[in-house]
Amino acid sequence: MPTRTIAAAALCGLFATPALAEVPPDVQAMIDAAIATGDKAKVETVFDLAKQTQPDHAEEIEALAVAWRADQEEAKRLAEQHKQEEIRQAGMLDLWSGEGQVGAFLSTGNSEDAGLSVALNLKREGIDWTHALRASADYQRSNGVTSRERYLVAYEPRFQMGENLFAYGLAQYEHDKFQGFDHRYAVSGGIGYTLLDSDSATLSIKAGPAYRVTQRTDGTSVDRIAGLFGMDFDWKLSDRITFTQDANAVAETGAEALLIVDSANTTFNLLSGIDFKVSDRLRSRLSYQLEYNSNVRADQSSTDTLTRFTLVYGF
Repeated sequence: MPTRTIAAAALCGLFATPALAEVPPDVQAMIDAAIATGDKAKVETVFDLAKQTQPDHAEEIEALAVAWRADQEEAKRLAEQHKQEEIRQAGMLDLWSGEGQVGAFLSTGNSEDAGLSVALNLKREGIDWTHALRASADYQRSNGVTSRERYLVAYEPRFQMGENLFAYGLAQYEHDKFQGFDHRYAVSGGIGYTLLDSDSATLSIKAGPAYRVTQRTDGTSVDRIAGLFGMDFDWKLSDRITFTQDANAVAETGAEALLIVDSANTTFNLLSGIDFKVSDRLRSRLSYQLEYNSNVRADQSSTDTLTRFTLVYGF
C-alpha cells in the first residue's frame, strides 16, 4: 500500500489518503479525485456521500477522512510557519502591497471644468507591526479658476499588543487653501481595538492624544493639543454581483472616519465607497467624502463633500 509523507503532500498540494482494503476501489478513486481538486467543501461532501452509500464501510471511510483532515491541519501549520519565517527574514522594502487609483473629468460648452484625482495606498503587514502609507491629491479648475486643490500624506504604524488590542501612531500632512490653511501637520499616538474581524466584515476603533500645527492662508499659525478618534469599517456585501451584461464584480463597502478635536477647531473626515471588482487587480470605485472644519473664515463653508468615480489598480 503506497504512502506519502506529510512534507510530500504539502509540496504537491494533494492530500490523497492511503487506500484501505476494506474500501471499494471505486469509492477510493472518487475520494482521491475530490482531494486532487483542493476544494475542502467538495472533499467533505464526498466523504459524507461515501458513508451514506457505503454504510458497511462507514468506519473505514471516516478513518480516511480523519487522516485527510490531519494532513490539512499539518500542511496549514507548515505553511504558516514558512510565512512567518519569510516575514522575519524580509527587509524593510519587502512585503509591501497596495493600490493606486486615478479619476479625471473634462467638460466644455457653457462651462469649462477639468479635474484630476489620484491616490496611492501602501501597506506592509508583519508579525507584530503593520505599516500604512497614504497619499492623495485632488485638483479642479472651473472656467479657468482653480476651485479645488487638496493634498494629503499620512503614515500610520501599528503594533499588535494582543488578539484585538493594538497601539498606533500617526503622522499626517494636509494642504487645502479652500478650507483656509496652506499647511496642517498632525501627530498622534494611542490605543485601538478590533471589534469585528470576519471574512465578510471588519471594524476597528482608535483614540489618543494629538498635536496639531495649522499654518493659515492669512499668514497666522496655530498649534494646539488635540484629541483623535478614528473608525475603520469594511463590509463585503457579496462574492459576485453583475453590474454589466458581460462582467462580474465583487462589491465591498468601506467607511473610514477621523475626528480631531481641539479648543479652537474641530475637524471631521468621513470616507465611504463601493468597490466593483473588474479583474483580479482592477476595480472601479464609487466614493463619497465629507470634510468638516468648525473654524473657517466667514466667506468659506465649513463642510465640503466630494463624490467621485475612480479606477483602482491593486499590486
